[in-house]
Amino acid sequence: MLQDGERDMSGPGRETAGDHAFPQTRHSVFERVRSADEALRRLGWEALAQSYWKPVYKLLRMRWKADPELAEDWTQGFFAHALEQGTFERFDPAQARLRTYLRLCLDGFVANQRAFQGRAKRGGAARVLSLDFEAAEGELAASTPPATEDLEAYFQREWMRSLFELALADLRQELEQAGKGQEYLLFARCDLEGAESGRRPSYGELAQEFGITLGQVTSRLHALRAKLRARLLARLRETCADEDEFRAEARAILGGVEP
Repeated sequence: MLQDGERDMSGPGRETAGDHAFPQTRHSVFERVRSADEALRRLGWEALAQSYWKPVYKLLRMRWKADPELAEDWTQGFFAHALEQGTFERFDPAQARLRTYLRLCLDGFVANQRAFQGRAKRGGAARVLSLDFEAAEGELAASTPPATEDLEAYFQREWMRSLFELALADLRQELEQAGKGQEYLLFARCDLEGAESGRRPSYGELAQEFGITLGQVTSRLHALRAKLRARLLARLRETCADEDEFRAEARAILGGVEP
């Protein structure tokens, strides 16, 4: 993910003035889901659902052996039910991490659905999100199914993957809006395509390909990795209930490095 030894380990609080447009209000997601204001509750729900829908869908396919259509219905229904029933409002960070709590709630939801032998009612809330189930299904087809005893670790890995995808989308949107789409292409060419193919191009090759100097390649990639790390941590913060949970989850994502 962020595997280059040259990556910047500075935290999100050290971002430069060029990052001023990034919304800091994400840190209050749990205040939103517990708000008396319905609009704020929905915003908090959307943030959590956006981060967790894909791991939930994949777990339904892997653990509960739901076919794609049923897994789609249950994914939509689970998050609609969570909003309507105040599932996230009842979460106590002193008892468990959010991802563990959410997974246990999912188990209960599926057990109820099976008991009544019906498909979940999606409700109006679920239509707020546009979920790319086709992409999730493609990722499943390209991966090796986990052993039953590894499903907890699988859920954690898929959640981390989802956070990374969201952070990457944040970075791409920011750069394109700032007219710096070429910088994103440089980053994608080196860190994304290179990781996927198993061969990362040299900085000299990138300089020639993008028509910039070797020093510019080095400085731009260094800055972009720092930006992506900051956005990843920001996305993580929005799905953690308190600082202790955030720091523990951040260490897990960053391989033991303090955020």
